[in-house]
Amino acid sequence: MSARRFAVARTTKVVVSLLIAAMWFYAFVLAPRESFNNVADADWSARSETRCAEVRDAITALAEVRRIDVNDPAELRRKADIIDKATDALENAVNAISADPPSTEKGRALAPMWIADYRTYIGDRRAYAESLRSGRISEFSETQVEGVPISERLAKFARENRMRSCQPPRDLQA
Repeated sequence: MSARRFAVARTTKVVVSLLIAAMWFYAFVLAPRESFNNVADADWSARSETRCAEVRDAITALAEVRRIDVNDPAELRRKADIIDKATDALENAVNAISADPPSTEKGRALAPMWIADYRTYIGDRRAYAESLRSGRISEFSETQVEGVPISERLAKFARENRMRSCQPPRDLQA
């Protein structure tokens, strides 16, 4: 290999190595860390978290840990009534959050989509309560969006906006 070719090859390797190092430096040090779901309105997030924490407490107070007799229609109706009370509390919180939109443009774009997903989840809960009332025993089934349970989408948005209490309740999980 001639000296000139060797110099070109070495220079090319150095330049490529520096470009790769610059890429990683940007990725780990300079790149923005903002989440896609972040509405960038800490006050809205705090108000929503407060509303959801109250609902979380109400749903926890309604929880029953005893087993029900799945062959007893009265017990199934009673369980459905408890689910409806919990869902009513959840729906009231979602309505209050909906009436108090974020102040940022991004928040005003994202929050309605999250609220619409929550309304779908609330509908899933109501359908489950109705199935219990009619005597059909099954596990709680929720809507899938792009192959993901809607509760996962709701929970991710809530976590990324520091609204942990706004994650869907786990009261219907097996």
